Amino acid sequence: MKRLLVTGYKASELGIFSLKHPGIDIIKKAIKKQLAALAEEGLEWVIVSGQWGVELWAAEAAIELRADYESLQLAVICPFLGQEENWSDPKKEKYEAVLRQANYVNSVTKSKYEGPWQFREKNKFLLRNSDGMLVLYDEEKEGSPKFIKEQAARLSQIRPYRIISITEQDLQNIVEDEQMNQW
Repeated sequence: MKRLLVTGYKASELGIFSLKHPGIDIIKKAIKKQLAALAEEGLEWVIVSGQWGVELWAAEAAIELRADYESLQLAVICPFLGQEENWSDPKKEKYEAVLRQANYVNSVTKSKYEGPWQFREKNKFLLRNSDGMLVLYDEEKEGSPKFIKEQAARLSQIRPYRIISITEQDLQNIVEDEQMNQW
């Protein structure tokens, strides 16, 4: 797999409202673990739409992994221009830092927000231009990733498209590993 789409919950869907929430580090560690394993298999591109939450943390994880995997590249392809306009200044700063370090930045629609159709177009574009998906999603806790995960599942019936899930149990395992390491 050369091009991996990474997606998951928005921060608010996880109850994360602070940039210093301890859950962010756990999520980033889970993503980094998967990305490192895939980089070993030849992953070249990590693709996100840059939404506040799992996608932005995945972008940060990919940037951090470049120290070990120099050929790993990051693409941020947002659904519309100015998606961060209504974010707080600290969130905007994190987003802009990711954009500065990305290898490729673009938007699917070349306009500001017009409607939900832009999110549907983003999903279609990202699925069409990736070989697989890493998704932080729990079937028991529905949320925004449900739709793109369902589209990916349909796509995988038509062509090879690998779907890798990070579950609540995966995150719990990282928490337990962290606690064991502290002892």
